[in-house]
Amino acid sequence: MKADFKTIALVGKYNNSPASSGVLTRLAEFLQKRGHSVLLSAHTADTCSIQDFRVSTLNEIGRVADLAIVLGGDGTLLHVARTLVDHQVPMIGINQGRLGFLADVSIDTMFSTLQEMLDGKYTAEDRVMIESSVERSDDILIAAYAFNDVVVSKSTMGRLIEFEVYIDNQFVYSQRADGLVVASPTGSTAYAMSAGGPILHPTLEAFVMVPICPHTLSARPIAVNSHAEIEINLIHAMDARVHFDGQRHADLQVGDRVIVRRGKNPVRLLHPEGHNYYDTLRQKLHWGEKL
Repeated sequence: MKADFKTIALVGKYNNSPASSGVLTRLAEFLQKRGHSVLLSAHTADTCSIQDFRVSTLNEIGRVADLAIVLGGDGTLLHVARTLVDHQVPMIGINQGRLGFLADVSIDTMFSTLQEMLDGKYTAEDRVMIESSVERSDDILIAAYAFNDVVVSKSTMGRLIEFEVYIDNQFVYSQRADGLVVASPTGSTAYAMSAGGPILHPTLEAFVMVPICPHTLSARPIAVNSHAEIEINLIHAMDARVHFDGQRHADLQVGDRVIVRRGKNPVRLLHPEGHNYYDTLRQKLHWGEKL
């Protein structure tokens, strides 16, 4: 059955070169020939000097688009997902980056793959979005989404920080470390994995908390239900910061509380029919290759 995607938005990566305009223009023309209404994100149109298609901001795209096709790497898709999640616009990622855990459609086969997907041959997958805030006294300093992870860490001075962790108002531990990663299942293959955390299947209802270089051998990653509320209290630090997907940050002071909870809406990703997450892991992590 043909999927009902009447209006499709195209979003390119932020450091796209003007040379990418040819790919985007061909893709827009391909969609128009299929009878779809095409929107181009304002930044993409400006960066690539494309003037032949309707242009909208990401927020406007969220209000009117039935589907967003994101050309770039996983970082681009992270940014777009945070903006579109509350509008519940599904996304397809075309990989122009290095890894492609999220943007899993190859640019070399994108026309044939999209032809099938737009005809209804796709797999839909809902993934957890993180909602986080920083509280100082009774004030909320910043509220932000994160698709991959929220990271509390030391900043430029490079000295250990000390923090306490509570889950659903229950004390878990105090820790001296370089920091703590709280990752969604999607983000379990990002910073959390590099810090020694487990890989979570993206459909799991869980968060994983991974200490960064803890000053004790007994500190271990822990997975908790994604409906739990995680609170990180900063006890001691000369210089500390919180990062959201590594794309947005805020400086922290002693006494600040970082709250992490599950977002109200999930991110919906569309994959080619037959998509297999374990194939992606095996390919991206080079499992089974001879040394």
